[in-house]
Amino acid sequence: MLQTEFEFTLPKGYVDEHGNLHKSGIMRLATAADEILPMKDPRVQANPAYLTVILLSRVVTRLGDLGSISTRTIEGLFAADMAYLQDFYRRINENGNGAVHAICPKCEYSFELEAQPLGEW
Repeated sequence: MLQTEFEFTLPKGYVDEHGNLHKSGIMRLATAADEILPMKDPRVQANPAYLTVILLSRVVTRLGDLGSISTRTIEGLFAADMAYLQDFYRRINENGNGAVHAICPKCEYSFELEAQPLGEW
């Protein structure tokens, strides 16, 4: 069965308006509509970099105990968390999982491992 949702843990975490920290969440695989429809948004037309914000707000389905994820939520992420989610998005949509391919430098054994956020080892 195809896995369509993937758990993640942000390196820093999102701090909501009440000061609560939200680090764990779920991202779903993107659809063609997720990537195409935001292109019509005037915010993207004015600033193409905003595409990432809209795209992540569509595919992040849970973050801590927040009721919903909006563009405002994504805008409030720390830069390290935004970079982490962009990389995680790329990995799950290109590879079909959140794993990173690695090769042992000594024995050259090839394997996959789940990437951990910086500072979480």
